[in-house]
Amino acid sequence: MYDIIGDVHGHVEALQALLQKLGYRERNGAWRHRERTAIFVGDLIDRGPYQLETVRLVQAMVEAGSARVTLGNHEYNALLWATPDPERPGEFMRRHVETHRHQHRAFLEAVGEGSELHDECLRFFETFPLWLDLSDFGVVHACWNPVMQERLRPHLVDGAVPRERLAGLARKGTETEEALEILLKGLEEKLPDPIRFLDKDGHERREVRLRWWLEAGATFRAAALIDEATLEQLPEAPVPGASFLGGDAGPPRFFGHYWMKGEPILMSPRAACVDWSIAAGGILAAYRFDGESTLSGEKFVTAA
Repeated sequence: MYDIIGDVHGHVEALQALLQKLGYRERNGAWRHRERTAIFVGDLIDRGPYQLETVRLVQAMVEAGSARVTLGNHEYNALLWATPDPERPGEFMRRHVETHRHQHRAFLEAVGEGSELHDECLRFFETFPLWLDLSDFGVVHACWNPVMQERLRPHLVDGAVPRERLAGLARKGTETEEALEILLKGLEEKLPDPIRFLDKDGHERREVRLRWWLEAGATFRAAALIDEATLEQLPEAPVPGASFLGGDAGPPRFFGHYWMKGEPILMSPRAACVDWSIAAGGILAAYRFDGESTLSGEKFVTAA
């Protein structure tokens, strides 16, 4: 069976404590469990104090067969940061502006930008599949969206984006870039004018991320992932054109990304977010999955 682990963001000590609590032990250079496999939802890097140590721990587990990992938006951004833009000589697919550098600084300083170690980490990241669709559950970093998955599937190798294809697939304004953004960063919808809000990094946003796991027809006020003060400004009108998963009677879906607060709870009987904000003073969490079709909030395990 599987333990689905949330965004680590360089907090290797919390990860070690969580693995210990889940019954994993370090043997022959990797954390292992006799009966279970860990699945990381991505965002191993950025923000926290132990960047390289976190990558090394997860890489050792993957190589030992005791873990799998899906691509997070921070690994995706790391690949874009280091991928030259063939249409803009001297530039990269993720622009080297101060805002982006600030978000990525902890990782770059840990590995040494442009070093052999940096490239080694990137080669590891490019093996991460965009999602895992297993027999009785699925894992993705931010948003399970079958339409976007089918759009990308012909371009993938073993579920991952090869670096030689990244510049073309991630070109802004293309259908593949839209699909990557939704799977790795979430489903968004433009807010009704004149509503604006500041995200966790202080940037003004006109679009809002949505609780894609809700039923079709959900309203802005029900679906928006924003602070309570802004939420009260939103209309009780249905979100136009959004693709909600709630009406799809499929298997459980696990994801991270959303910086949830408090103690872990289910998003729905078939949807579990395992990102409970370790990088913002929260907790590192995992869900112990044993094949159940209806999830239980009692199966969360935390490092606290």
